[in-house]
Amino acid sequence: MITILSPAKTLDFETRFDHLPVTVPEDIEMSEKLIKKLRNVSGKKLASLMNLSKDLATLNVDRYQNWSTEFNKENSRPALMTFAGDVFRGMDNKSFTEEDLVFANQHVRLLSGLHGLLRPLDQIQPYRLEMGTSLPVGRKKNIYQFWGDRVTNRINEAMEAAGTDTLLNLASTEYSKVVDLKKINGRVITPVFKDLKNGEYKVVMTWAKLARGMMTGFMVRNRLTNVEDIIGFNEYQYSEPLSTDSEWVFTRG
Repeated sequence: MITILSPAKTLDFETRFDHLPVTVPEDIEMSEKLIKKLRNVSGKKLASLMNLSKDLATLNVDRYQNWSTEFNKENSRPALMTFAGDVFRGMDNKSFTEEDLVFANQHVRLLSGLHGLLRPLDQIQPYRLEMGTSLPVGRKKNIYQFWGDRVTNRINEAMEAAGTDTLLNLASTEYSKVVDLKKINGRVITPVFKDLKNGEYKVVMTWAKLARGMMTGFMVRNRLTNVEDIIGFNEYQYSEPLSTDSEWVFTRG
C-alpha cells in the first residue's frame, strides 16, 4: 500500500541528516512557478492571504526570496525528518533508522502545497504554503487547480512502482482534496480515529493527528504492505460496526 500524509507548518532545520540518500522533488519546475508568484506578494498581502502575524509574514517573504532550485545539504533537509507537527511527533520520525526511511520512501508520500507530492527523502527548503491557500497562479484560481491531476498521477505512479492497488489516506481533508480519489487505480481506505468523550466517540483533532502519525510509524517499523494489517494497530481499537468499506474507524476509551 501507499500511505499519504499532510505536511506540517512547523519545520526543523536545525537537525542535520547528511548521511541519508536524499533526492530532489519530482515536480521542481512546478514549485519554481509557485515561488516566482510568491516572490511578488508583499508581506502585508501575504499576512492577509495566509492569516499570519507580521513577523511570520516577513519570515516567509525572506524564505521565498532565498529559495533555490539548487538543493544541497546546507539549504535543505529530507522532508519526512523536517516536518515537526503533531502527526510527525506521533510518528516519532526522529527515531526512524535508515532502513525505516528506505521502506518509507517506497510506501509513504507527503502532500505539499509547494511541491505537490513528496517522497520522504526528497529534500525541502524552508517554506510555508498550505494547500488551501487561495493563491491565483496564471489561469488557476488556487493551489488545488494549480496542481490539477498531477498529484493524483504521481500517487498512481507510486502505487504501480510499489506493486499495490491500495491507497491509505491519512491526510487531512484540506490536503486530500488535491487528490482525485475517483482516479486512483485501486481502492482507497481512510482511517478515522475517535476518542470516547462525554459518553460518545468523537474525532478530537489533536489526538487524531497524533494517531495518524502513530499509525504511519507502526506501518513503517513493522514493514506493513497489506492494508488489513493496520487492524493490528494497538494505540486504537478497530471498530467493525462503525466502519465502512472505505472508512475504517478506530476507537479509544
